[in-house]
Amino acid sequence: MNLFDVYPLYNITPVKALDCTITDEKGVEYLDLYGGHGVISIGHTQPDYVAKLKNQLDNIGFYSNAIQNPLQVELAAKLGKLSGLEDYTLFLCSSGAEANENALKLASFHNNKSRVIAFDNSFHGRTSAAVAVTDNKKIVAPINAQQIVTFLPLNNIELVENELKKGDVSSVIIEGIQGVGGLDQGTTEFFQALENICAAYDAVLILDEVQSGYGRSGKFFAHQHHNIKADIICLAKGMGNGFPIGGILISPKFAASYGLLGTTFGGNHLACAAGIAVLDVIESQKLMDNVNDVYTYFLEAIQQVPEVIQVKGRGLMLGVEFDFDVSTLRKKMIMDKHIFTGNANNKNLLRILPPLTIKKEAIDTFIIALKETLAELK
Repeated sequence: MNLFDVYPLYNITPVKALDCTITDEKGVEYLDLYGGHGVISIGHTQPDYVAKLKNQLDNIGFYSNAIQNPLQVELAAKLGKLSGLEDYTLFLCSSGAEANENALKLASFHNNKSRVIAFDNSFHGRTSAAVAVTDNKKIVAPINAQQIVTFLPLNNIELVENELKKGDVSSVIIEGIQGVGGLDQGTTEFFQALENICAAYDAVLILDEVQSGYGRSGKFFAHQHHNIKADIICLAKGMGNGFPIGGILISPKFAASYGLLGTTFGGNHLACAAGIAVLDVIESQKLMDNVNDVYTYFLEAIQQVPEVIQVKGRGLMLGVEFDFDVSTLRKKMIMDKHIFTGNANNKNLLRILPPLTIKKEAIDTFIIALKETLAELK
């Protein structure tokens, strides 16, 4: 049997990783400035994280949600404390798409409405409703397109309110910072107005923090830069540092009932151990302080590269934009300079999503390699 061929692959086979360094089968080391789509939050094979997973595996790795699991309670308590949202409740699942599915479903149960407002260049996942609210027709199958979704441009609150006035909008879903779409984000004025009009028209405000959450922006959630509160917040990626885990934080306005939401693998013992380890390391190593320090340093350092038009995003969720398609530049950076970066729907953008443990010296390495590669391409 062969693999279903849906991924274009680089001819690189990683066999080891430590913090921000990946080593391939030939012993070549790569600087990881992409973290596998922003998944690696506390560094590859972080020792405390590895020890906690190994210890948990020696005891119990999995059982269903039909039994008591104190690890879920511990994870929820630590997440509430570190995020500052202790009055919210937590539902655990296994991925970002699943988190967004459950958020959309819960919103629809809550107000008995079905239409969703999403935003241009959004990405929320590849499953049923999650892909329907993703602005990419290439990955939306006919069965997904049955969902009723209205796409609007960011930062135009009048257009949003015009749709909400129609009375059939269940929820508005928005990323704290757009990821795949190209690192665009709402303004503070837009986010604050969005919070107010969603409340006024009985629409649920869903913040997709799957990529922009867990300290990546310099605050625990990117929307906290705008001093707002969402009704539902969706989590995954950095939540498990590579172990599959996701979840939604649910504001007190929602009532729980048995059977309302459910999952087989969500909140299993191993996943919770991973999630607890991540929170412990983020807190003990003050990684959000590091994010802000490195972000400031990056903005200064990138000024050495005149070809850069602008830097989009915030914290360690960044897009470096040029006036040309960067696919060749990115490939040369990986193959010749041994530095991983990411791409986006904006073909002129390099995406930077390193582990939150990244040091300033690694930024220097990136800047030197970028300048050299740009010169070689000329």
